[in-house]
This record gives sequence, C-alpha cells and structure tokens, in this order.
Amino acid sequence: MSGGRARPGAGGVPDDAAAPRDTPAAEAPAPALFADAVAALSAVRPRPEITIDQVPPPQRLAPWTHAISAEVSAEVGAEDEDTPVATARLVLLHDPDGHRAWDGVLRLVIYVRAELDDELAGDPLLPEVGWSWLTEALELSGARFTALGGTVTQTSSARFGDIAGPVHSHEIELRASWTPLDAELTSHAEAFCALLATAAGLPPVGVTTFGR
Repeated sequence: MSGGRARPGAGGVPDDAAAPRDTPAAEAPAPALFADAVAALSAVRPRPEITIDQVPPPQRLAPWTHAISAEVSAEVGAEDEDTPVATARLVLLHDPDGHRAWDGVLRLVIYVRAELDDELAGDPLLPEVGWSWLTEALELSGARFTALGGTVTQTSSARFGDIAGPVHSHEIELRASWTPLDAELTSHAEAFCALLATAAGLPPVGVTTFGR
C-alpha cells in the first residue's frame, strides 16, 4: 500500500485530530518521513481473521495523509455471516510544519466499532474497559507516542416489527488519536490490529473457541 495526498473518503476522525487546511495544488514527491511511516504501516501482517485494505484518506486534515480500513467478519455459518462484527480505520496525518495540538509532525487517528454481547454491554465500566483495550495494546506493542486522547461511546438498539436482526443489539465505538515519536509505525499498526481483535472478541492467537 502507498500513501498520497489527501482525498475524500474516510470518516470517523476526532474533531481535534487536525485543523482543516488546504493541500498544495501541485503534486510533489512525498516527504521521506511520511514515506517511511507509510511503509512501516504497510509492512504489518495482521492475524488471519482481520482483513486490511487501503482506502481514500479524509481531505483537508493535513498536507499528506494515508488511510487503511480493517474488519473482522462474522464466523462462517453465523446468522449475519456477511456482516462484520468489528470494523476499524486508521489514518496517518503528516504536516511538515507540525501542529501545536499534535506536539509533532505526525498524527495517527483511529476509529473502531464493534458489536457487544449483552453481558459486556451491561458492564457499567464499559467505557473504561474499552479505553484500556487501546492503552494496553499500545503498551504491549512497545509503541512510542505522546498526546493520546479520545472517546468511547456505547449504543444500544431495539428492533420492532418486520425487520431482520436480533431484537436487541449493542455496539461500542472508540475514537482516538496520538502522536508517534518517529516514523517507525510498525508497533502502532500492531497495536491497532490488537485493539480490533480485542474489540471483536477474538481469542488469543493459537486458541480455538466454540461460539463467540
């Protein structure tokens, strides 16, 4: 996957990720720092249950942007087999002039959405639990960063009448951004994948479970 100038596409970016700004009109070679950061993200190989694709990044957030999406599909044979149980997006922003709010020239922005079972959805500490999924993933991966911030949102829905799907459903959404201390983003991408796996309820690698 390769990076590029900002183009329309991705959503789910925290409001404080970057101040809108115009990108240069003329195309120019990507800065070496940005190219190295994109290469590090692209080198990550997620576990088999996670599918990653490059997607158009959001526009006007920074002079240089790159974005990937990821999803965990429902188990084969499940009622909603074609519907992902968790989806995520990671956006890399680069402004050679830096941003005061970033405390650096690179910024990583993530958005994660996952289904929840009734038991986990009823946990009164769910927002804190969801945030710990991110902080623990970053810590375990050894990612070096600063200026971490974000939100965790829980939603519940009830279906009525002639509509497909479970009567009650629950979701968690996590939006966050942080500033990596260098362009070696492999550990950050690994943390992103680990966060998605946890949010999707995947077992540790090598462990088989029956039912989710």
